[in-house]
Amino acid sequence: MDTLARLIDRRAPIDPTTPCADVRAIFLAEPHIAALAVVEKGKPVGLVYRDVMLGQMAVAADTLGPRSIVEVMDLGPRVVALDLDPDALVERISQSAIPVFRSAFIAVDEAGDYVGVGGLTSLLSSHRRKQREAGEAMALVERMATDIGHHLEGVLAFTERLEQSRLTPDASAYVRAIGETSRDMSAVLGRAMDLRRAAVGDLVLDLAPSLLRDLSDAVEARWSARAAEGGSTLLFSYDGDPEATALIDANRVLQVFDALIDSALSSGRGVIEASLKARGVEGGLRLEGRVRDNTGGSPRDRLARVFDPLGAARIEDRSELALGVGMALAHSLTRAMGGPLKAEANLGAGLTLQFSLVAPTASLADDRHAAPTLDARSAHILIVDDNATNRMVAEALCEMFDCTSEQVVDGIEAVEAARSGRFDLILMDIKMPRMDGITATRAIRELPGRAGSAPIVALTANADPADVQTYIAAGMQDVVEKPIKPERLAVVLSALLGGEDDEAEAAA
Repeated sequence: MDTLARLIDRRAPIDPTTPCADVRAIFLAEPHIAALAVVEKGKPVGLVYRDVMLGQMAVAADTLGPRSIVEVMDLGPRVVALDLDPDALVERISQSAIPVFRSAFIAVDEAGDYVGVGGLTSLLSSHRRKQREAGEAMALVERMATDIGHHLEGVLAFTERLEQSRLTPDASAYVRAIGETSRDMSAVLGRAMDLRRAAVGDLVLDLAPSLLRDLSDAVEARWSARAAEGGSTLLFSYDGDPEATALIDANRVLQVFDALIDSALSSGRGVIEASLKARGVEGGLRLEGRVRDNTGGSPRDRLARVFDPLGAARIEDRSELALGVGMALAHSLTRAMGGPLKAEANLGAGLTLQFSLVAPTASLADDRHAAPTLDARSAHILIVDDNATNRMVAEALCEMFDCTSEQVVDGIEAVEAARSGRFDLILMDIKMPRMDGITATRAIRELPGRAGSAPIVALTANADPADVQTYIAAGMQDVVEKPIKPERLAVVLSALLGGEDDEAEAAA
């Protein structure tokens, strides 16, 4: 544990009878000293600040010089324990009524005896450095988590294709287990990243019209089978207008229900009653979500898991950590959507957890259930990426849209493949060895005829406006962010390929 010990100047203190002139001489002889402690019988009784002392002596040296330092020292300095965490002291200072101009503090041991003096400047510098290092470490973790999530998506795409193949019973069981584990890992990773975003204020709600009856059906579909596998029964009900539609982030509401139902299932077998109620109020619809169970477990322990989901005892256990992250995210989401998450012990067994929010009413287009489709002729696509998982995911999505594809691993191979002119579109990674995607795009644009005019789409995790401008300037037509979302790829392919047949017919 980090303590103040590393920030303390352990120099000898001065006696209360020391003349002010002598103290001034010490400060002048040693310019780096910020303050001197005044100690009597081992106990601190005051503190002398460099700037204050030199200022006083500059205007009244003749009067103050022979007088005892006890007459001008600070009688109420900050006195803190040597084993205190520096960040805790910064937090204490921010909430303290002691003026900030008292720019030093005295550190004492367990017996209250003087140990040394610390300056606020070095304390705050250390605090800022730790915050910066923590921020850099978290940025690295986020990049790694994004990369891991992307690879998990590739594993899921691969297992889904294997599940459609003819396999032996044992092989099918292995593939199914890999898929289930990957989905669980992907879900936990996603919740952890969302929790991090919520902590720093970056969690965004994606509001869209949602039919509440469909939302209820989605919750039941996600959890009924899993509850049955664990020996429990999930009963979900919707209480409201069958056509009621609210402007909400349905995926976030699903995440809240996920956490509440998962918490109930983890407590043992029983009956879980979940419900979503919708009632018209001024300003829209009041939505009330509720999960009640009669499973076992100590109500006190279960309530602790709800209200302190990331407590020290829980984060040591892998399964408890996954549950804790989900519950912590549920708290953040319910606060963001308008109300806290509540929980209480039932009179019998189990808990009841509930949340509520008010959302504007909305309307849905008739095609709200339409799945992403590619409104374009079947195309032959070149996939350019140095990562095998990325190529596999892109290939699976191309097959989903009835497109054929070929793969290459870097920009040099992409240029050579494009020379043939047989590709209707090129999906181009940006960062690759030997030749990056931007350089390859420029080289392809210099090829004559059809080979140099094929639409090129950037595949990248870097899609800031400035980056997009660079890609477009290099000759690309659009950008699809990684990890690739099927609906986004469908829109881009449809826009770039959908009009070619019409143009050919018009020319004829």
